[in-house]
Amino acid sequence: MDTHTNPDDQALTRLRTDFPGHRIWRATRYDGLPGDWIGTLHDDSAGIDPTVIRDSAADLRQALDAERGRRTR
Repeated sequence: MDTHTNPDDQALTRLRTDFPGHRIWRATRYDGLPGDWIGTLHDDSAGIDPTVIRDSAADLRQALDAERGRRTR
């Protein structure tokens, strides 16, 4: 039995846990491969922009941290 866990799945889980005010997901590219990382705002207290799109999980995390900071100002 293969118990290998995809690192992208782990990153997705961490983002969803750390940013519950956003719906976090991966887009699918035209060729069927995973695409951009996306955070859609569902709780107005969690950010300003309704949708944040980045190339990587790390970039999305940084952008959502900034969103959180924008809301608290």
